[in-house]
Amino acid sequence: MTAPAAIDGAALLDEVEAFHRRFNVFPTEAAFVAVTLWDAHAHLLDAFDSTPRLAFLSPEPGSGKSRALEVVETLVPRAMAAVDASAAALFRSVSGVDGGRPTILFDEIDTIFGPKAGENEQLRGFINAGHTRGRVMYRCVGDGANQQVQGFPSYCAVAVAGLGSLPDTIMTRSVIVRMRRRARNEQVEAFRTRIHVREGNQLRDQLATWAEAVQEQVTDAFPELPDGIADRPADVWEPLLAIADAAGGDWPKRAREACVTLVKASRANDKGSIGIRLLTDLRDHVLIGIDRLPTVAILDRLNALDDAPWADFNGKPLDSRRLSRMLSDYVTADGDPVTSRNIKTAGSVLKGYYATDLHDAWQRYCPPPPESPLLPLPDGENTD
Repeated sequence: MTAPAAIDGAALLDEVEAFHRRFNVFPTEAAFVAVTLWDAHAHLLDAFDSTPRLAFLSPEPGSGKSRALEVVETLVPRAMAAVDASAAALFRSVSGVDGGRPTILFDEIDTIFGPKAGENEQLRGFINAGHTRGRVMYRCVGDGANQQVQGFPSYCAVAVAGLGSLPDTIMTRSVIVRMRRRARNEQVEAFRTRIHVREGNQLRDQLATWAEAVQEQVTDAFPELPDGIADRPADVWEPLLAIADAAGGDWPKRAREACVTLVKASRANDKGSIGIRLLTDLRDHVLIGIDRLPTVAILDRLNALDDAPWADFNGKPLDSRRLSRMLSDYVTADGDPVTSRNIKTAGSVLKGYYATDLHDAWQRYCPPPPESPLLPLPDGENTD
């Protein structure tokens, strides 16, 4: 019997990308590359130590998020729509009760992490835990007083779509595609379930066959990362780059370009905590080109910033007490809490802050300054 011809990985990824382009308008070329590689990675989860989440997010409805998730659904193994799935159902599905680990697809994820999320903490924990291979979630099972602790595997591929943002612990583990409404000149083909699900499933089956052929190669791979990609972004992109290297063609080059583009975008869009926002505004708008400034002047500048929270911070302008409390959470290069110090002015001494005291916190917590190259994060930084 003649052995089946080997599948050309690069050509197959080209087909998967072309399938997305028929129905999706992504904001960048990098997004098409990343989503295509994510589709393929879902067939090779056991080759990796972690699985990046894929998140289609937008500020407004009607931006193509659900359609993007529908197309992904046709291309991944054992797709499981989970809009109304309970945490218990997901635990048991990932445990393989139904015969195989699913790829979980959450549409309207904002209903889980938004204002209505009070009863969904188990789902939040499930998505967080399932990023890392071997992680289990422990639950009590049984009837009445006859309860036993049981560990449920949680490692699985997860793609989500929703409005707004996500918790930081998920954002940092995700490939983020920020969707937007199509412009009048951006046309896509209508997605017909009866026709196009079948076409996507044919590509899915080819991805599964190719994944089986490259499983060993990908498992032993530690792909070269672009300069400046480390820590959490490296965890996110290593599986996708390994897929690109196994496929060959122009995919290794395109994947690394996409990696740099999307990591830069995620850092630029990441406002972080309110403390990081304060540090960043101090660096980029208040103490820029100044080595020290009295507290009263700092507050005047912060409260005058457009598109900033300080003038109406929990109902009133930021004041010296709250500024001091927020900055004291960070430390100087010597390990001392950031505090106000005396600043000599003409004829008086005022309390204020020195840029040198904030420099270490700026380096560790803030995104790169505008127009600066992508730089590696400091060694040992906690990326959570």
